Amino acid sequence: MSMWDERYAEERFFYGTQPNDFLRTHAAAIRPGGRVLCLGEGEGRNAVFLAGLGLAVVALDQSEVGLHKALQLAATRGVSISMLQASLENYSIEPGDWDAIVSIWCHLPSSLRGKVHRQIGAGLKPGGLFLLEAYRPEQLKFGTGGPKDADMLATLAQLRGELSGLEFEYAAESERDVQEGQGHAGRSAVVQVLARKTR
Repeated sequence: MSMWDERYAEERFFYGTQPNDFLRTHAAAIRPGGRVLCLGEGEGRNAVFLAGLGLAVVALDQSEVGLHKALQLAATRGVSISMLQASLENYSIEPGDWDAIVSIWCHLPSSLRGKVHRQIGAGLKPGGLFLLEAYRPEQLKFGTGGPKDADMLATLAQLRGELSGLEFEYAAESERDVQEGQGHAGRSAVVQVLARKTR
């Protein structure tokens, strides 16, 4: 059993069942009725929220246990999501296929993160949106969630380089209180990005 399967094996939802605050605030910017890919979606709280807005959502995660809980959460909310069990090490984002791609706390080694982020520009349709919130290296001093490996934590400067083909509509590094289940709880150093494919 993988680390993520073990983490999601408890009956309760490790990161809660409510959507991420940044996603909730900016979800209206996604094209109505659009097709959305949620990367590293875990137990499904963000995918289920987006499906409730009438979006066609695909939840991608490597954990079978997490995706099973995502399906259960969708059923309790009366919405439908599609699930895709895959590792981002092996999965390639389909070119020109997505109205939005969402990455909430999807932390990857920097070399893999760069590869995935370069695929995002090609994966979005013209006018498509990329929405990200992640922990910055400064998060290590807080210890309130996220990886303990600085290589998996991103700065805004790094993200600008990796997403150079997109137009940034919002980009910020900040400290904020994050309360998402037991997994994210307390003051946090975050980076947030809203970027669009303009052509």
